[in-house]
Amino acid sequence: MDGVRVLDFSRYVAGPYGGMILADLGAEVIRVEPPGGSEDRSLGPFLPDGESIPYGLILARNKKSITLDLGRQRGREILDLLISKGDILIHNFPPSSMEASLLDYGRLEKINPGIVVVWISGFGPQGPRSSEPCFDSIAQALSGAMSYCGFPGNPPTRSAVPYVDLASGVFAALGAMVALRHRERTGKGQLVDVALLDTALSFVAAMGVFAEWEVLGFEREAIGNYSFHTYANAFQVKDGWVMVNVIGNGCWRRFTKAVGMEDVASDPRFSDDETRFRNRELITAIVAQWMAQRSAQEVLEVLKGARVPCAQVMRVSQVMRDPHLRERKTIAEVEHGRWGKVPVPGPIPRFSRIQERRANPGPSPGQHNREIYGEVLGLSAEEMEVLRREGVI
Repeated sequence: MDGVRVLDFSRYVAGPYGGMILADLGAEVIRVEPPGGSEDRSLGPFLPDGESIPYGLILARNKKSITLDLGRQRGREILDLLISKGDILIHNFPPSSMEASLLDYGRLEKINPGIVVVWISGFGPQGPRSSEPCFDSIAQALSGAMSYCGFPGNPPTRSAVPYVDLASGVFAALGAMVALRHRERTGKGQLVDVALLDTALSFVAAMGVFAEWEVLGFEREAIGNYSFHTYANAFQVKDGWVMVNVIGNGCWRRFTKAVGMEDVASDPRFSDDETRFRNRELITAIVAQWMAQRSAQEVLEVLKGARVPCAQVMRVSQVMRDPHLRERKTIAEVEHGRWGKVPVPGPIPRFSRIQERRANPGPSPGQHNREIYGEVLGLSAEEMEVLRREGVI
């Protein structure tokens, strides 16, 4: 992505994560914030000096930061200069906002016919919900996913990992790259429309949940750590919990042998994945006692030896000591000027012929004003000082 300039007006999770991916892949990503910094910088967790870890340090990594007040006429003029120099623009402003109207693709393509505008919204530009506000948890609720997450009898449960936001960021980066490929062929940019609810619904639909209801009349309910249409569960052991996932008859036979229940291996109640799903409580009742008598390490040694997919349910503190994580460098480290090495996500995907970009901490608000406004837009030092005094940048 070297040589591609991205103007990132987004905040919170989805857009910044998509911009982070493009920055990791070598694009020049310029984070455009209001003077003083974007509102997401006030969200925790925080470093001891008050810097937001996810929004200031991580999601803004490898980016540059400039400040610009779009509410001022001079700010809008500078915006149009930036548009003329950009390849991709990312934003997630609500449809009715002043910022969204300024960043409307129909307006921007007149300035730069090759510009690719990635607009991330809750519900997209059409439909009865299009003007409603949305966050990750709202999309999870509307997708149906929360209704069958959690344990029976408990309230609907959302995922604490904001997977809708993060996946929408991935779709944003993917869409931007596809649109750039299209521009190579046609010379024309376009609008890339990414909606949080579309992402959430896509995930639910991809697992056949809607087809399952429409065709079979089966509506999913919460079943805890079990897996639909196969057998999986988390078992309590002496020193924690172990997750087991048994798929296919071959794996079932290896599992039953490993835990000393070969006598039920050919039981017709457990003859295939579907019957094991329907009779999951019976399997758990048989296996739970075997698990409870052993430590996590003992259970894992037996099940891994039998090639049964399993893992200890790890706490965050345990994950950070995992040798596989360290060898793969899945969690990278950035050198923070005051706080030393801080863990951040490593770049994904990996490439055999492309060198990974070193992760650098996110910039402070306006850290690159002089570079971008001076070198890219050609403004003089005197002009920038006037803009700074007037609060435009």
